[in-house]
Amino acid sequence: MKRLTLTILFACCMLSMSAQDTFKVSYEGSRPTIKDFVKAYLIFLDFDNVEECDAEGMTLYKNLQRAINLQEKGQPLDKDETLTIDTKNGFLVYEWTYEESSSKIEMCFWNEADGKHKLFADSRWSFVNGKPSAGQYDGLTFYRYTNATKKMTRCETPGFNVEYFDKSYALPRVGKDIIVTTWHANGTKTQKPLKWNGHRFNY
Repeated sequence: MKRLTLTILFACCMLSMSAQDTFKVSYEGSRPTIKDFVKAYLIFLDFDNVEECDAEGMTLYKNLQRAINLQEKGQPLDKDETLTIDTKNGFLVYEWTYEESSSKIEMCFWNEADGKHKLFADSRWSFVNGKPSAGQYDGLTFYRYTNATKKMTRCETPGFNVEYFDKSYALPRVGKDIIVTTWHANGTKTQKPLKWNGHRFNY
């Protein structure tokens, strides 16, 4: 029952967050970078005009936006947060920690095989003592970017179903595969790659 309740809460809030699921990506140069995608995505989330159930869920993204602004100005981040933007590999990771708890946002993108689209992912997960503690705002979301229109549209998870209660998903900083960690009740864990084939992911 607890798992069902969490699933319903997560679904309701994500529906309101994605009521408008297409947005424009502005950039300079010949192609967008991971920072261009992230900045456009954060504007799309529209922190100041969200439903009440989404306000708490937006806090981490507001912190990420603030951290990006501070980093661009050459100013230090708070001691409880870290931000890495790897433009070369198209990867961003932001982590906030408090005592034994932490929350992590990873974002990256893949070039699709048709040469006309890119796939963008936002992975957010919470941890306690290094182990995942699925909150109602955690999850893995995908958007498809069209080169010709410079627009990003939310899309179905390509090739697999996201599981929220015994798994966590690590996006690739190097390579193209998502690493899925299954956390077992006996305290052990196993890992398996979701392999990117240019169109979707497969085990």
